[in-house]
Amino acid sequence: MKNSLQQPIWRFYDQSISAKKSSPLESFAVDDTLCQLVGQLESPPTVRTWVHNASVVLGIQDHRLPHVQQGMKLLQEKGYHPIVRNSGGLAVVLDEGVLNISVVLSEQTEALSINAGYDVMVALVKSLFPEVAGKIEAYEIVGSYCPGSYDLSIDGKKFAGISQRRLRQGVAVQIYLCIEGSGAKRAELIRDFYEESLQNEETKFVYPQIVPEVMASLSELVDSQLTVEAVVIRLQQVLYNFSDEVRAEPLHDEELELYAFYLQRIFERNKKMLAL
Repeated sequence: MKNSLQQPIWRFYDQSISAKKSSPLESFAVDDTLCQLVGQLESPPTVRTWVHNASVVLGIQDHRLPHVQQGMKLLQEKGYHPIVRNSGGLAVVLDEGVLNISVVLSEQTEALSINAGYDVMVALVKSLFPEVAGKIEAYEIVGSYCPGSYDLSIDGKKFAGISQRRLRQGVAVQIYLCIEGSGAKRAELIRDFYEESLQNEETKFVYPQIVPEVMASLSELVDSQLTVEAVVIRLQQVLYNFSDEVRAEPLHDEELELYAFYLQRIFERNKKMLAL
């Protein structure tokens, strides 16, 4: 895995401050754009950081909940903006204390299996937090929101979840890292959303029974002084260790045209989903 992290050049696109007020849909469009650019070898492998203000990203299955409109209303009343992503996975919380990292690689030169993609991110997170690397485990944390076999936890408490997006020979491995604030409070929000959206009805799909105590943030687990900003700085240092050159580069003018295409597509899909 380390060999996928070892690159001659890493492009680094930091949106940990600039994306806060924008919709998470814009971040998904940026990742789709980078997937195509990196996949087609028009950009070096890229690491992007992104943070959004209070939002809940719902998966397609969440959108099929029997009373999802009431659930979304509850989220809005609590100050969260709900959106629907056009991919697998279930509801996750984004806010100022959650750092998202996308690692975008190309499959042009070498295929990257789904598990290998996840392993790249696990290796990166362990490099970011060497003081607890030996305690970080990857397995499904039952009772967490958006549970998956690559949930990252310390002492049985989940602090991160990983997903993947594959497009035009590009692979974007995405992680949300709960860094600041209360992991349990975020879990309570999603628990309340499911209760409101299900209202005890039977559904074919089994939604997670959320147990807030199984989730925590890294500031609760590792170091109370840990901040999103400090982790972004750690990430840049780690990238320098893995490469000869780190280029801090946002999207260029010609790349923004491609971004506009993906953004429109994502906004239209989300609008259709919310209208159902």
